[in-house]
Amino acid sequence: MNARPVLSVRGLGKRFTLHLRGGLVLPVLDEVSLDLNAGECVALVGPSGRGKSTLMKCLHGSYGADVGSARLTLSDGATTNLLQASPREIIELRRREMAYVSQFLRAVPRVPALDVVAERLLDALGFEADADAESTDAALAAARDHARTLLARLNLPPGLWQLPPATFSGGEQQRVNIARGFILPATLLLLDEPTASLDAANRRVVIELIDEAKARGAAILGIFHDEEVRRAVATHEIELGAAHAIAA
Repeated sequence: MNARPVLSVRGLGKRFTLHLRGGLVLPVLDEVSLDLNAGECVALVGPSGRGKSTLMKCLHGSYGADVGSARLTLSDGATTNLLQASPREIIELRRREMAYVSQFLRAVPRVPALDVVAERLLDALGFEADADAESTDAALAAARDHARTLLARLNLPPGLWQLPPATFSGGEQQRVNIARGFILPATLLLLDEPTASLDAANRRVVIELIDEAKARGAAILGIFHDEEVRRAVATHEIELGAAHAIAA
């Protein structure tokens, strides 16, 4: 008997209403269905405007879907419908079950890059800011050590680790973003152009990180416009359908 998919999407639909265009309705996603198993990396393909990033954001809870379901099997074996989860539930899922690497880094201003990466691990492990000093120091030191390992692997110069990433180049910010996404093993890993702005050496590192995540059993859904990267990591590909605008 085959194992239950980690992610099972059925009939997902999403429309945008363009109020500045007289209420024009843009059906970006129409009846999207897919299954994603542990250890797989499914690549979403198709021209711009087909809804690849929109699908990612619906699964991550950044956008609400109009119809359909997206059932995620959690690490404890329970299941949840991502499209019906409350904001509080989505926050908890993002802490422990889902990781999302987009093309853009969003971080609290003035927080050093090292702590931007380490914070995700501390948050997922339930670190409490009001814990006793000894526990606080130990947890923070361990998380920072893990963050240092990833940042070094991604060739971010140590001189930048204590600086806020808002001052970094696009490629440097993306490496911080990737380190934050991969610091904690995730049940579902969403990758939206993770190698954008990266040089060849760091693209190879990202390929290695994805392969290691697959070996751990992560289910990965990705957008990879870089064909070399896509061929290297994708188990198979899914092409999304074309979108058409209709009058409201």
